[in-house]
Amino acid sequence: MIYDAVVTHTRLDQIRRRFSHRVQMSLVDLAALPKGFEARDHLGDPDRSIRENLDAWLASQGVDLRGGRVLLLANARVLGFVFNPLSVFWCHTPDGELECIVAEVHNTYGERHCYLLRPDPAGRAQADKEFYVSPFYTVEGRYHMKFSRPGERLDISISLRQNDEVVFVATLRGQRASAPKRVLMLSHRVFALIFRHGIALWLRRIPVVPRKPHTVQEGVQ
Repeated sequence: MIYDAVVTHTRLDQIRRRFSHRVQMSLVDLAALPKGFEARDHLGDPDRSIRENLDAWLASQGVDLRGGRVLLLANARVLGFVFNPLSVFWCHTPDGELECIVAEVHNTYGERHCYLLRPDPAGRAQADKEFYVSPFYTVEGRYHMKFSRPGERLDISISLRQNDEVVFVATLRGQRASAPKRVLMLSHRVFALIFRHGIALWLRRIPVVPRKPHTVQEGVQ
């Protein structure tokens, strides 16, 4: 399934800035992955399958899906390149109940980090920030997230709270595409846009937070 969607980032501290761009993202079943979805682009050992790596990492977190279905929202590798700022795994038990969500975050430095989430019935979840993403925010605070169930529409929102204030909000909203479009350079475009907006903030003299050495999560790499 392909979604036509819009990503919106809203910065609320120091200066207010908002930008949006269109994306297309794929929702795939890990049991039947189409071309372009490769283990090297996600958590774990690149010589094993994405599903094997996910199961191994979940086991380290005390979670056993017992073979239940897993849906992945991500971009595919095209022309040797892919960039997924956020990949989402909806993890189910064999009876179809949602067991957990894994939010896999990638930064522009080639690093990744996974958050194990237990959403409530409304799809809401929280997690402490543990990973350097933007050079304009410290690695502290708490994420408040909300995920729709995969269907005709896609609705994901993530807000970052620091010092009891919401400082940043990201949303991904869209609907199922009637037909796939040409997306050959989509990951390249998203990567370039992130740099462009970062430069715009730097030119506004927003302080840059130095990046500390990344501590790799066990089983994530």
